[in-house]
Amino acid sequence: MASLRDIRKRIASVKNTQKITKAMKMVAAAKLRRAEEAIKSGRPFSEKMREVMMSLAARTQAHQMLESRPPQKALLILVTADRGLCGAFNTNLQRRAEAFLKETKAKSIQVDLLTVGRKGNDYFRRRQVTIVEKFNNVMNSISYDLAGRIVSIVTEKFLAGEYQEVYVLYNSFRSAVAQIITLRKLLPIAPDEEGWKPRRAYLYEPSEEELLQELLPRYVQVQVFTGLLDSVASEHGARMSAMEAATTNAGEMIQKLTLKLNRKRQESITTELMEIVGGAEALKG
Repeated sequence: MASLRDIRKRIASVKNTQKITKAMKMVAAAKLRRAEEAIKSGRPFSEKMREVMMSLAARTQAHQMLESRPPQKALLILVTADRGLCGAFNTNLQRRAEAFLKETKAKSIQVDLLTVGRKGNDYFRRRQVTIVEKFNNVMNSISYDLAGRIVSIVTEKFLAGEYQEVYVLYNSFRSAVAQIITLRKLLPIAPDEEGWKPRRAYLYEPSEEELLQELLPRYVQVQVFTGLLDSVASEHGARMSAMEAATTNAGEMIQKLTLKLNRKRQESITTELMEIVGGAEALKG
């Protein structure tokens, strides 16, 4: 049975843990504000570019990145965190990726991975999955250039015919407590598959073919960059929620241990009093 000293040590340990989780929550909240501003400022451009590209793709198929081919091999860009302590953020992504691998395997499609974030790479490198490229320890320094490096690898392999489809899987940010797992098809760009319908007619200068040649790689880069920003904001939101829950749980544990300590002290005092009374009665006898 735990002694008073053991209980006091446990209370002190939980209090120290509570201080750490509270500090981590505050740090995550500060990072979340910056990440949320970044994703909110980037989304309008991404959505407008998506609208223009879908309109172009619906009017012409004069580019290899628009050509739909029978899929035999696909590439999945998996975006996870570099660190843990963010609840089920990484676990949910890993489960969805595994489900996607099973779905494609049932269709006789082989899927390789390109991992962004150490957690996804660490998880799948221990399994029978081919990881063609990894980007570890980059989630604290997300940049447009990083998205460009990823897209350069992806488009080169797609245009070479190594892969017929390219997907990206990440957590889309909605709020500090709501992150939505998003699986999006990057290549080939197919407006019909996404249910896209033109909202308005555009006049293009120069020609549609020239615009496609110039804008398609940039469009894919913008979509990947937006996914990375979404993932970073989602990670900070998930970590803030997880640390808030951990801080609350630590507080509840401290209350229970304090109650247990008080009961233990009361039992000790009662025992000592009974021994004193018993000794006094023995002397009287």
